[in-house]
Amino acid sequence: MSPSEYHPSSPVRTSRVLLDLEQFLPYRISVLSNRVSGNIAKLYGDRYGLSIPEWRVITVLALYPGLSASEVSDRTAMDKVAVSRAVARLLERGFIKRETHGDDRRRSVLALSAAGFEVYETVAPLVMEVTRKLMSVLTEEEEQTLEKLITRLADAGLVQMATMD
Repeated sequence: MSPSEYHPSSPVRTSRVLLDLEQFLPYRISVLSNRVSGNIAKLYGDRYGLSIPEWRVITVLALYPGLSASEVSDRTAMDKVAVSRAVARLLERGFIKRETHGDDRRRSVLALSAAGFEVYETVAPLVMEVTRKLMSVLTEEEEQTLEKLITRLADAGLVQMATMD
C-alpha cells in the first residue's frame, strides 16, 4: 500500500512479517491479566472506590510493610508514576501511612493504616474466592503445571530474553 492509498481503517503493511496478536503469547497473557484484574477490581472498586494500582499497593503493603514507593513499584512491576498516584490517593484516604525510615530521614516507608488493614482483610478473601473460581476449570495437575511454567518464564525466560541484545 502506498502512502497515497492509506486509509485510517486499513492496516498499514510495512513489512512482509505479520504478527498475529491472537497467537502472540505476551498479548494473550496481557489480555487475560487485564480481564481477570478487571473482574477482581469490581470487588473492591464498587465497595471502596479503589483502582487496580491502589489495590495492588494495599496488597503488597499487607504482605511487606515498610517498603518505599520505589520498592512497591519494583515488587509489582508497576510504573513508578502509577504507584506514586496510588500512594498519594491512599494516603489522602487514610488507607496507608508514610513514616520516615529509622536512621535515614531522607527515606520514607509505607504501611497500611487500621483502615487499610480493614479493607485488605475484607477484600482479600473475596479475591481468593474469585481466583479459585477462575482456576476451577483446571485439574490439580494442570494448576501445578501452570504454576511451574509461570515460574520458569518469570525466572529463566526473562533472563533469556535479556540476552537478546
